[in-house]
Amino acid sequence: MQFIKANRDAILKPLQTVTGIVERRHTLPILANVLLRKTGENVSFLATDVEIQIETTAQLGAGKEDGGTTVSARKLLDILRSLPDGVDVSIKVENKRATIQAGKSRFALQTLAAEEYPTVAVNEQFGASFSLPQKQLKHLFQMVHFAMAQQDIRYYLNGLLLVTDGSRVKVVATDGHRLAFCEAEIEGAELARQEVIIPRKTVLELQRLLADSDEPVLIDVSGNQLRLRFGEVQMVSKLVEGKFPDYQRVIPHGYTKRAVVARDVLAASLARASILTSDKFKGVRLTLAPGALKIQTSNAEQEEAVEEIEVDYAGDGLEIGFNVSYLQDVLGNLKSESVQIDFGDANTSALLTVPGDEQFRYVVMPMRI
Repeated sequence: MQFIKANRDAILKPLQTVTGIVERRHTLPILANVLLRKTGENVSFLATDVEIQIETTAQLGAGKEDGGTTVSARKLLDILRSLPDGVDVSIKVENKRATIQAGKSRFALQTLAAEEYPTVAVNEQFGASFSLPQKQLKHLFQMVHFAMAQQDIRYYLNGLLLVTDGSRVKVVATDGHRLAFCEAEIEGAELARQEVIIPRKTVLELQRLLADSDEPVLIDVSGNQLRLRFGEVQMVSKLVEGKFPDYQRVIPHGYTKRAVVARDVLAASLARASILTSDKFKGVRLTLAPGALKIQTSNAEQEEAVEEIEVDYAGDGLEIGFNVSYLQDVLGNLKSESVQIDFGDANTSALLTVPGDEQFRYVVMPMRI
């Protein structure tokens, strides 16, 4: 059966869209495959890891017969990437084999039956539905994703909290040592308050797929499933069950010590000082005095780094320790010229914000040094 005939790049784009979630090792061999379905000129590409499913469609079909098959996602992707730019590619399916031909190159891959592919059942009803521009949703995730936990036994931290409340959507991530919060206004919406936890893998995949455009993302949320539709892409993801920490209690209020510092200057000083930290101990000591911030690190070999930078600060002196990676993560994600840091004392969390921006907050716990 003649299946696809098109330019290499035209096939590569939808294939790359769906294959990011395909696991290299899986208990079900068929989950290493991508499901291809042909209906006339339309060819749908679908991949799943049972938790997340991504589907997209492109007009690549050739031949009169309709049908479906599954083929190794990684091998098909590697073959297409290795072919010359702009070459025409044809894919035929017969006798449980897919033949990929381009010029004088020819590859034959095993296939597995489309009927055996375990697709995710999409909910018929969703509790909340709203729309955001792709770049706005991407920005929200970008501002908090780095604070998500990785493989924490508190599984509800291995993801991102999404809160809808009236005309606002809020996202929160924490690993127990730091917390990032960002919110945005949804024009013309009036949503009931709902809190769901989006898995880490889904968040990272969406950051890869979302464009910096004003094109809308349609977001549907239910108790156990999230659906996002943008362009030709539909993503369905299971949600994480569990109770997320009360982020409102974590964000400090009423601090009196406030320092404002140039973001790039602070980031560069921390990068230099972190050279002398070790993988086991990432501590950095900050000493705050009127007009100046001293940054110090040391290691087990008695080596030491000292940096001193100018800050806009007029309060009492303060000495406090942090994990330098937690500070670098947030500074690397911000685009502002300056950052504002509010302190309580040496034993309380610091609050990092952007001057003039009420929508973003970052809380980082101190560490003993």
